Amino acid sequence: MAETITGGELVAQALIERKVDTIFSLCGGHITPIYQYLEGSEVKIFDTRHEQSALFMAEAWGKLTRRAGVAMVTAGPGFTNALTGVASAHFSNTPLVLIAGCVGLDNKEKLDLQDMPQEAVIKPMVKKTLVCQKPERINEYIDLAFRTAQSGRPGPVYLEFPIDVLNTPVQKDAVKYTNTEVVSNPADPAKASEMIKMMQKAENPVVIAGTGAWQSHAESELKEFIEKTGMPLFTSLSGRGVVSDDHPLCFEGAIAIRPGCGFAAYIETDLIIVLGSRICLYYLFGDIFNPAAKLIQVDIEPEEIGRNRTVDLPVVSDVKGFLNACNQLLKDELSSELKLKFTPWIEKLSLAHKESKKNSKNDWQSDNLPIHPLRLAGEINAFMNQKTDIVVADGGDTTTWMGMTRTMTHAGRYLDYGIYGSLAVGLPYANAAKLLNPDSRVCLITGDGSIGFNFMEFETAIRKNLPIVVVISNDLGWGMIRHSQELRIGHAIENGTFIGKVDYHKMVEAIGGRGFFVQNPQDIKPALEEAFASNKVCCINVMTDPTTVSPGSAMLANVGAYKA
Repeated sequence: MAETITGGELVAQALIERKVDTIFSLCGGHITPIYQYLEGSEVKIFDTRHEQSALFMAEAWGKLTRRAGVAMVTAGPGFTNALTGVASAHFSNTPLVLIAGCVGLDNKEKLDLQDMPQEAVIKPMVKKTLVCQKPERINEYIDLAFRTAQSGRPGPVYLEFPIDVLNTPVQKDAVKYTNTEVVSNPADPAKASEMIKMMQKAENPVVIAGTGAWQSHAESELKEFIEKTGMPLFTSLSGRGVVSDDHPLCFEGAIAIRPGCGFAAYIETDLIIVLGSRICLYYLFGDIFNPAAKLIQVDIEPEEIGRNRTVDLPVVSDVKGFLNACNQLLKDELSSELKLKFTPWIEKLSLAHKESKKNSKNDWQSDNLPIHPLRLAGEINAFMNQKTDIVVADGGDTTTWMGMTRTMTHAGRYLDYGIYGSLAVGLPYANAAKLLNPDSRVCLITGDGSIGFNFMEFETAIRKNLPIVVVISNDLGWGMIRHSQELRIGHAIENGTFIGKVDYHKMVEAIGGRGFFVQNPQDIKPALEEAFASNKVCCINVMTDPTTVSPGSAMLANVGAYKA
């Protein structure tokens, strides 16, 4: 008699053979047949307190490793709870595979427990949806899911298994096995030559490198490119730190509200080279750039090229592959010519950069009470090692302040919610970062509003022995919305923007962590020192000024969020 194997065992076997390290999940009946065969295997199931947290942890895993993070949820409510994390991974171009159980094929449209049309709901949010209806094809579907998530422009893939498919035994010799890894860095050498000709005509060029530079592993190629050309570099999102902020040609974060020379560079530039970054709100949809400037956009996804602004040289290419092609064309004589030509521009930007930083120094060193949130961000930036430590930011204004402050010398050491702007990522991101980097210190700075979404992930961190330190910038409510309302309509609507003083540190103490309460800026560093020295999950509740308006709040008030 032929040997048989169930669908659930086939799923587990395929994940084990792919050497998946960790699956982020919350258990449920529709995925128990997979749990059953993963139990005791080398694939670790990391259980969270909410499916949203499982997806955010998988997203953080994908951001940091540049390999697909894996999440697994049960049907119906488990599935719908996961959707925000899927959308976040979609907008951050992060490789992720979401495995979901669902009602059995024989029970569809019978009003069975937790039945709903899951594929139709999630289809617009992912690169591909896959619903496997034959257990003998499970391995093929898993192979396709990972291949799709990680190739081209990375992103989330949805993989659904009906419960009866997982429970059905099939003959082992009927199962088809495939396992293909796709690693590709396509480049267009002709376009590289065209770009260099445009560079030779420019006087004030800027280079912006984003997530595409990080995902394509283009660190060394990008550094070589700016050093051969002498052009100024700005980095954004996961591209932060791909070239160190300490490099004389790197002028830190690309977002214009960050202290530095970004705004001055954008309004004076005559050539913008965008490498793997979306022209989005961060650049006022392209309107922040000099309208007379030429624009070159390099992206592996054709649909992204030309969003919001006419592109003079569109390049459909992998960032790493394209930069490698450019570097081969930049011979010594041409390199020397470009560097000499752009030296006055670099000197001008360097001066503007120093002046802008100087203007923000008072806030970073403020002794005001309540504490200025930039002082809090500055203390964390100074305390956290740029090479070995990881900083995570969450919350509206809080992420703005930290993004304006954090120095990046190494990529993959800073996480925030990116252009999707979803609050609640903080605790899951921090837990994932600590799980992946157990020898690194991990600090989350978050708002008092955003900490409430997934607060029970404090308990997850304690239970899983992940000693993260969480700093809450407590401005008594939803600061970004409160301030944008004040700017736009003249007052804040109290219901919906005011929370009040909450002793979050005591709540963490009650479940087994350590808590600190800080009201004086001089006490921030000692609290950080004691928290990390404790090697426990810690919450530092810092009372910050509720009247300080961030540039992010000002932008929100002026982007059409409210009626005139």
